[in-house]
Amino acid sequence: MFSGGVGSWAAARRVADRYGTDKLTLLFADTRIEDEDLYRFLDEAAANVGGQLVKIADGRTPWDVFRDVRFLGNTRVDPCSRVLKREMCDAWLEENCDPARTTIYLGISWDEEHRFVKARERMAAKGWRARAPLCEPPLPPLGEGWAIRWLEQAGIEPPRLYRMGFPHNNCGGFCVKAGQAHFKLLLEQMPERYAAHEAKEEEMRAYLGKDVAILRDRRGGKTKPMTLRNFRKRVETKVMVDEQEWGGCGCFAGSV
Repeated sequence: MFSGGVGSWAAARRVADRYGTDKLTLLFADTRIEDEDLYRFLDEAAANVGGQLVKIADGRTPWDVFRDVRFLGNTRVDPCSRVLKREMCDAWLEENCDPARTTIYLGISWDEEHRFVKARERMAAKGWRARAPLCEPPLPPLGEGWAIRWLEQAGIEPPRLYRMGFPHNNCGGFCVKAGQAHFKLLLEQMPERYAAHEAKEEEMRAYLGKDVAILRDRRGGKTKPMTLRNFRKRVETKVMVDEQEWGGCGCFAGSV
């Protein structure tokens, strides 16, 4: 599972070093809202690892999926990653691979092993065997700085989203599972991209006719939807936001 992040490259590099690349496939599922630099990194990283790079796509964006299923994704439910990642990769595996002769490798590190446990259970329910090389000895250091350094030693420029401070290189810095700190970073680093997602959220609210939002306002001990528009206004007027709430991208750890 070759997501375009440094973790998936590091995991693939370990697999290639241990077992060779004759039967190695690097499978990338495109959400159509990826950062432009992801594609540069994807090709360079795949060339470094070896094996066959396979790119698949449903053709829709997360916002297209939200509209089609009539539901705005949030931290609890992610129809975008279910449709554009899990179901796409599941279908490709079923068509091209024999479960008895296939191992699926995920770029999840030991410091997020709970994500791997969920992903392994989900895949096992479908008959697939999954492993996470970065959860196996020798364990890498905490955080992703080591993978960035390893990339640079290999002569590969890390994806630009990491340089901007983003914790992952998926969906162009956007994620419905992200928290307030993440969206504040997106607003500061790429205001035009933030504005595009803000507009899409307003379209979804009008389409559904409901007070729904990706973010949550927990002030006063009560939880209520907080739109990207209102969140932006809070940041612009220096109203305090939760700068510790990063949330997390966990596409392959979702439910069956």
